[in-house]
Amino acid sequence: MDVSECVLSAGRAVLDLVEREWQPLSPGELEQRLDQAVEEILEAELIAKLNTQPPPPTIYVQLLQSHANVQPQVLQTTTSSSIQPEEEEPHPGEPMETVDGAAVKYITDLLQSTKSRARMAGRARLSLSHTVLLSLTLLSERVSYRSVSRRFHLEKGNIHRIFFSFCERVNTLEERLIRWPVGREAEEALFPLCSPEKEQEEQQGVPRVLGVLGHIRIPIRLPIGKHDVESTVPEVKRMKKEAHPDSWLNLQLICDRKGSFLHCSITKGSDVDRGGALRDKIKQHPELMPSGCCLVARAGYLLTAQILTPYSGSHGPREELFNKTLEEHFHILDQAVANLRARFQRLRYLDIGTYDRARAVVLTACVLHNVYLDMGQVVQGDVEKEEAITREGEGEVDDEGVHRRDAISDLLFKNFDSENT
Repeated sequence: MDVSECVLSAGRAVLDLVEREWQPLSPGELEQRLDQAVEEILEAELIAKLNTQPPPPTIYVQLLQSHANVQPQVLQTTTSSSIQPEEEEPHPGEPMETVDGAAVKYITDLLQSTKSRARMAGRARLSLSHTVLLSLTLLSERVSYRSVSRRFHLEKGNIHRIFFSFCERVNTLEERLIRWPVGREAEEALFPLCSPEKEQEEQQGVPRVLGVLGHIRIPIRLPIGKHDVESTVPEVKRMKKEAHPDSWLNLQLICDRKGSFLHCSITKGSDVDRGGALRDKIKQHPELMPSGCCLVARAGYLLTAQILTPYSGSHGPREELFNKTLEEHFHILDQAVANLRARFQRLRYLDIGTYDRARAVVLTACVLHNVYLDMGQVVQGDVEKEEAITREGEGEVDDEGVHRRDAISDLLFKNFDSENT
């Protein structure tokens, strides 16, 4: 390389350096630098206050000295004597009653074990465990972002970014944790259509059940331009027929006998599907349904050979026995939904006007529902009448489904008669 080329290369390097230093910052970069400067100022003030107070426990001194960015829980602990919250709340340095410390560690380890290398959003540089704690607090409690902002000493916009980044990360675990059992796993998951006390009895022709199918509605805030006065009330106890269909999400679920979700589908309120997509999926992949098994669903769902629904309208003792047999299984799904809502209070009403984000939050709750069951942590919710899975009239039927339902109801009634004679 001659001298002129060296001079040209050096000149270009100097120009690049000058452009980086003097070029105006983009709005995003400017906001990030301002937030970082504010965080550094607050940190310096808190450390100065700490020096004028009695020495805190040694472990907090070590944390303050070893971390340039003091963790929100430590900041709250070291300044609790000088900062009075506006309302009495759980100490942010300790796990809240609704967020178990073991669950935080378990979910943190689970996220660390994923192949995803995406960095959690949020400029406060929270540790993963604190991000999990913050996000579980928002899911488990009906608290405002302002309240959580005070607990964790973060601005509200940053909490939004952290929370939805956490939801996106958990959503990547859907296929891993909400799984349709196949092969031997599916055989082990089957349970009898008849009552549990008759489980050991051989009933030729009566199928076993893989799961219970149903749906619920999750109220959400309408997008801009679709606001309805009644649908934006924070506590929505009942979705009225005249409400805008997109003021809720349809959450379609299949759960096993233990209440664990095998399938989860989330659509807009205006997208009504009662088993059609599921029927097509089963037709394309017949291995999903082991021989001699079925799904059970309430009236309103598509009746097929694989999805059994109750009889509707007036019927005789044979049909009543069949409906009663299915009703015992519907309680499994009702209880699973009640447990889901009891653990994740935010699902009572999602103050989110963006469909994709609302869907991400609901899917996060469903994935974590299975995580808690795997941990052995069960929250027993009360099945309220308003929350019970919607009961509707007879949905679509196909001839094969009608014939199979009639054959099964005949067998159940014959077995019932033989036991009572």
